Amino acid sequence: MNLRKLILTNNACFKAGKTIIPKGIMVHSTGADNPWLKRYVGPDDGLLGKNQYNNHWNQEKPGGRQVCVHAFIGKLADGTIATYQTLPWNHRGWHAGGKANDTHIGFEICEDGLSDSTYFNKVYREAVELCVYLCKEFGLTEKDIICHSEGYKQGIASNHGDVMHWFPKHGKSMDTFRSDVKSGLASADPVETAAPKKYYRVQIGAFSIKANAETMLSKVKAAGFTDAFIKYSE
Repeated sequence: MNLRKLILTNNACFKAGKTIIPKGIMVHSTGADNPWLKRYVGPDDGLLGKNQYNNHWNQEKPGGRQVCVHAFIGKLADGTIATYQTLPWNHRGWHAGGKANDTHIGFEICEDGLSDSTYFNKVYREAVELCVYLCKEFGLTEKDIICHSEGYKQGIASNHGDVMHWFPKHGKSMDTFRSDVKSGLASADPVETAAPKKYYRVQIGAFSIKANAETMLSKVKAAGFTDAFIKYSE
């Protein structure tokens, strides 16, 4: 995954400052033949490329609409695929048009003409890897992932068809997507926990006369054992 960050701080959604506890992930696609990230993410950071129309979403109400998502997946200026985080993950987004805004992280996949299998496979894989990352980050599973059209059927999102107008054209569905996320989670590196340290102490001697103990302590420290000490016991 090629994850980068450009928070849309000028968007009214970001300024609203509301947060959520993420309980799921909602997959969207943009519904426009424009795979370039610069259409939605801006200003140019040197990788996105310049948006000559300045109609990206880093403004109060893009196109007069109250819209904002947590991330976009699409093309950089050089044609490579990347993910741009555009809201803090726990920020309440404006992406679902329903109750899912209160519970779901939402991201958009930039559509092209819907027929380029090379582009589709790249953004599909990027989306799977993003979901694996988010599931690990927030303790979710593949069962917590839906697309916008599934959200509508569940009554928690507005009536949109994404992504099921696109995925089947390339032999994919949300079930295959969830399966791929599940596989990604299973193959992810386990979190390593540091083993507790164990200490072994070595006693050099026991002395009834304090001066003799101090003499031995001096010899031991002079030999380089600076952590040596005297412990008194009855």
